[in-house]
Amino acid sequence: MLIQQTVKDFLGKMADGALVPDGGSVSALNGAIAAALTERVARLTIGKEGYEEVEGQMRTIATEADTIREQLLAYVDRESEASLRLDKASALPCGSEEERTAREREIQAATRNAALVALRVAYEVGTVMETIIYVAHKGYQPALPEACVAMMSARTCVFAALLRVETYLLSIRDEAFVARTREEVEKLKENTARVERKLADWMSMRI
Repeated sequence: MLIQQTVKDFLGKMADGALVPDGGSVSALNGAIAAALTERVARLTIGKEGYEEVEGQMRTIATEADTIREQLLAYVDRESEASLRLDKASALPCGSEEERTAREREIQAATRNAALVALRVAYEVGTVMETIIYVAHKGYQPALPEACVAMMSARTCVFAALLRVETYLLSIRDEAFVARTREEVEKLKENTARVERKLADWMSMRI
């Protein structure tokens, strides 16, 4: 499992050109980092003088961010599994007509699965982005830069995951699935840009 590796080993395998980890795993990891930083700011706020009114909400946020972090860590491996399945499908024999049909069927199924996994990553981290704004506004202010890094990591995760989805859609023949998924991708892009801009605009007034 990739998530059990050291950071050094994880990066080393990627740099060496191993099939996994790849961009999908990195996307999910960025999402997990965003959730971890959100949880961190929330926990740093708890018990601090002057933040008593938001302590209950920060406890809730810390718990929810912890759950999202674990889910996204699991997707680091799910992304690699999706990539490996697609690679395995592409390597299936294609000598006879029957083999070519079976190979194409599995390639289509594996590509669709890979697209859905990447889309799920984007959705998962999308659930924490509004929360990042809340902890930036209401959380322990010396930790504000960390909330901003959380937003940057979340943004990277979402757009990287959606880029993978769009790439997979180019090879999928199910036109209804492609159209439906493209619509979801555009909505996620628009929402991510909107939320990111909210924090950036607020920060620009403070600096």
